[in-house]
Formats: sequence, C-alpha cells, structure tokens
Amino acid sequence: MRVMPLIAVGLVVGIGAGWWLFGQHGQAVDIAPVDPASVIAVPGEPAPSPSVTPEAVSGPSPSSLQVTAAAPTLPAAPVATPVVAPAGSGLLLPVQGIAASQLQDTFTDARSEGRVHDAIDIMAAEGTPVLAVADGHVEKLFDSDKGGLTMYQFDPDGVHCYYYAHLQRYADGLAEKKQIKRGEVIGYVGSTGNANPEAPHLHFEVHVLGPEKQWWKGESINPYPLLTGR
Repeated sequence: MRVMPLIAVGLVVGIGAGWWLFGQHGQAVDIAPVDPASVIAVPGEPAPSPSVTPEAVSGPSPSSLQVTAAAPTLPAAPVATPVVAPAGSGLLLPVQGIAASQLQDTFTDARSEGRVHDAIDIMAAEGTPVLAVADGHVEKLFDSDKGGLTMYQFDPDGVHCYYYAHLQRYADGLAEKKQIKRGEVIGYVGSTGNANPEAPHLHFEVHVLGPEKQWWKGESINPYPLLTGR
C-alpha cells in the first residue's frame, strides 16, 4: 500500500520539473545556437577556430596575377649620313652639310698670274668638317703660300689624287701614309694661304696621276660634274 503514495509523489515531482523547463507561462524556452567564435577559451584548452574556405577570401590570390607590361617603343636614333655625289663617281661631297645644289662650277675661273682655277671652291663656315671623298691614303701634308694647310690623298689604285686646300687645321692624328676611309674627317674648313678670311671655303681638286705618281703634278679634271652629276 506504500507503493501508491510513492508513485503519486514521483508524478508530482515530474510535472513540476516539466513546468519549470517550459517556463512559468507554459512557453517553450528558445535555446540559441552557439557561435564557435564567441566561445570563451577554457584555460589549458585550445580555443576553437572557425573554418575558413578559399571561397570566403575576397579577390584572387596575388600569386595568380600575371601582369604583362608592354615594352615602350623608342624612337630610332638619328643617323648622320654623308651626302653622296649622285654622278655614280663614288665620291662623297667633301664638306659636311653641303648639298650638291649649293656647289658652283669654278673650274675654269681665272686666277692671278694667268692661272686657271682647276678646282671648285666649296663655301662653308669656318671649322666645318672636311671629309675624305673616297678610300685611300694620305700622300702628303703640305703648308703652301697659296693653298695654306693642304692635304693630298691618293686612291687605292694610285690613279687619282684628291687635293684639299685652305684648311683651318688637320684632324687629330692625321699623318702622311695613313690609310683613311671614305667619309672620314680629315680636316676643317678655313681660310689659310691666300684665301679671303671673310669667305672661308674648301678648295678641292681632282688629278689623274702620271706614271711617276707625283703628288704635286697630274692632269686636272673638273670635280663639279663628279660631285653633282651635271
């Protein structure tokens, strides 16, 4: 008979516990899910870390970027080209910066003492570079009363002699028997000798050498058509 009172007591206790769990007003108690990031670490135990996936990272990985920089296009450096005589002679115009159209035919002009010029005068500013008209070698450097500082050049075959006169000075290192190349600077325009200081110019001659190959002697030919094609 004592069993029945014990059962009754157990029922009362169970009902009371249920009522306390579901709230005093009969409403269910909401239990929010726990955010792992908000869990306070217990001393001695590692704190849980949230799992981060690669998709959660904003933007591509720096290592995956490929930057291709286009190389800038640089303008070609200007190249100074000597003026070539258009007559097929192979001769260069011997004064830098002078065009064939600027030349004047003074080959037959009269000179003092009944002489004929036998050359052309190429007018240019004092100090303008004088260029070798062809390959060859320096046969003679000579300072004369009329021609001033002069240079005689033989071509490689020893057929022609090119004569440059009234030079202001020679190019550095110029010497007799030195091999020179077409277009090489051999001196500078001046007014030495009997030239007018107010009209500096290059006196240029072409000779056909005789069998003796004498630098001061030869048959003069007109340089004007050789340099202009006229």
